[in-house]
Amino acid sequence: MPSPPQGSPDRPSPTPEQFQAVQQSEDFGRLRASFRSFAIPMTVAFLVWYFAYVLLSTYAEGLMSTPVLGNLNLGLLMGISQFLMTFLITWLYIRHANRALDPIAEKLRDELEGEA
Repeated sequence: MPSPPQGSPDRPSPTPEQFQAVQQSEDFGRLRASFRSFAIPMTVAFLVWYFAYVLLSTYAEGLMSTPVLGNLNLGLLMGISQFLMTFLITWLYIRHANRALDPIAEKLRDELEGEA
């Protein structure tokens, strides 16, 4: 049977004090640190790759027009790799969230909602 919606008579909403207590807990700190340890490096890696592509496309036309396979040149392959990089980071984030973030978040939610 599904849980009653938050804020219903069977499950009162957490108080601001309870939210503050969770925010100051060690588990919440671990959750934030785990998220940041993934998000910041991945954001930097993606931006470096993206700006390298843009700058090479602008200032290294000869390099980017280098044929690789038939009509495919380096610039086109790097452009396609932007999509592949996006999908790779998304997959890595889902894996990271399932393994490292979700268990802590579920524990905190259960504590906050009074199920622990």
